[in-house]
Amino acid sequence: MKKLLLSVIVIMLISISAIAQEKSDFNKWQARLRVITIIPDVSDDLDAASVDVSTAVVPELDFTYFFDENWAAELILATAKHNVDVDLETGIDLGHVWILPPTLSLQYHFTGGTVKPYLGAGINYTFFYGIDEGDVVDMDYDDAVGFSMQGGLDFDLSDYWFLNLDLKKLLLKTDVKVDTGDGILPVKVDINPWIIGVGVGVKF
Repeated sequence: MKKLLLSVIVIMLISISAIAQEKSDFNKWQARLRVITIIPDVSDDLDAASVDVSTAVVPELDFTYFFDENWAAELILATAKHNVDVDLETGIDLGHVWILPPTLSLQYHFTGGTVKPYLGAGINYTFFYGIDEGDVVDMDYDDAVGFSMQGGLDFDLSDYWFLNLDLKKLLLKTDVKVDTGDGILPVKVDINPWIIGVGVGVKF
């Protein structure tokens, strides 16, 4: 699955370059540096308890390539550490996990004026790594394919610099295997985070 996703990304980038115009009166590339707040909206298949995944605030870098003045593709790069626990009367600490969800989105940008809104939808492949097991013997998270929806605003400061406000919803789920020492407990967890970002961008 990882090789397939990487192949799709490579093919899309090659296609973007092939169909792009050689000359244009707009900047084909944008880069943004944002501070994002990742707010998990968690659900699971446990009957007597619920999994809780903490909110995280991290920096994020993204690059956008414009096919024309309206259509563009965006690749975001960010990673975050989330604390995990099970909500019981006493509580069980499941340590923490690092999540890396590179996301490729197709966007439509509205032109005209200083404020330029956009909408987007995309796909991501989420890697789980750097796992701390907390109170249990072992934790294993399955890497997963997810989808995203997006809306945002670019506010031009000059011909090259702009401010950005971005909101994403990731549809992300994973299968977790928890080794309690008495056996393996399989848990299906929908993380489905909201991602709110504010930052600055440059056109080139």
